Amino acid sequence: MILRPYGVDDGPATLEVFLRAIRVTAAQDYSPEQVAAWASDEIDPAGWAARRRASRTQVAEVDGRVVGFTDVDEHGYVDMLFVDPASARQGVATALLDWAVTTARELGADELSTHASLTARPFFEKHGFVVVEEHQPVLRGVTLRNFVMRRALDLPGD
Repeated sequence: MILRPYGVDDGPATLEVFLRAIRVTAAQDYSPEQVAAWASDEIDPAGWAARRRASRTQVAEVDGRVVGFTDVDEHGYVDMLFVDPASARQGVATALLDWAVTTARELGADELSTHASLTARPFFEKHGFVVVEEHQPVLRGVTLRNFVMRRALDLPGD
């Protein structure tokens, strides 16, 4: 596996990872209506690619195929961390989170934060994040459930 910055041609592959992660992995924790709202067929590929380019996005690649991606901003906020279900439990998410930790530190952040899904919450907890509050965002008219989570960047073993 290699980690590399998001490239101009990564839009379709990262969108596919996002959709598969929600439609396959997160579908175990969310209703079909919630999954359809979150991983909508109405997501504009050009808009998606533009948002990824505008973010500090890192891509995980195995054998030339994008298998995951994440981002982090100068405040340590991780907006997205998604792994293709075919590559789950192979260290992809951990490697991407490690990149986010290093990058956030380099940018001067003293903590990481995220809005974790029901599915992602155990992963983030395993990596030192704690729930600050529960949210119920409404997306395309459907209520979802996620968690604001934070983690200090001075944890031992980092």
